[in-house]
Amino acid sequence: MPLELVPVRCLTDNYAWLVHGNGQTALIDAPEAAPILAELAARSWSLDLIALTHHHDDHIQAVPELVAMTGARVMGNAADAARLPPLDLPIRAGETVDICGEPVDVIDVSGHTIGHLAFHLPQSEMVFTADSLMAMGCGRLFEGDAPMMWASLSRLNALPARTLVCSGHDYCRGNSAFALSVEPENPALRQRIEDTAAGRRPCAPATLADERATNPFLRVAELRPLLGLEGAPDAEVFARLRQMKDRF
Repeated sequence: MPLELVPVRCLTDNYAWLVHGNGQTALIDAPEAAPILAELAARSWSLDLIALTHHHDDHIQAVPELVAMTGARVMGNAADAARLPPLDLPIRAGETVDICGEPVDVIDVSGHTIGHLAFHLPQSEMVFTADSLMAMGCGRLFEGDAPMMWASLSRLNALPARTLVCSGHDYCRGNSAFALSVEPENPALRQRIEDTAAGRRPCAPATLADERATNPFLRVAELRPLLGLEGAPDAEVFARLRQMKDRF
């Protein structure tokens, strides 16, 4: 049975994610304690594990309170341990770890930060991407460069199409507006925007197939001629799109 997935809205626009199954509960990122604790209490779940994607405060700042309240263990990138809360389970990209009794592939998605991880649960067909691949967008390049981020997005884009992409923020309004400005005649994009605005679907999660159809940062092949970059390598087209989004 796939693990149960529960999005938790935190702060202004963050998502935290609870996954539950096999008698265990895990949290992906810890932006704000109160809504996470409330969701756990409403479901009578005990928190066993907190898995961290990267070091930014809006993804880790609730860890001390949650650990004090629940006794959960903390998992994160050993290579970035100096910028994370104390780790009980230091891990590295390329390893397979356990979350709620399922094998999890740890993927390097550096670009937004160096050492950013994504967690892919192939059995439950989920991937937790935080600020790398986002709904109709991708994270800003604060520490990495465009070729690095493109390589990270390419790793994620190689996952099965049915994989649910669970990102770290609800930036749908800004991301969809930019996507539409780049590709105004994309019918899948227009439909997704309409469905999201009408409340027929959430900003996230969305399948990787949906992101491939609507996310400009995964559509460099389709957008290359629209940008006048025929013959340019994928990473160059991605870099142009990221520069455009930064100025949007």
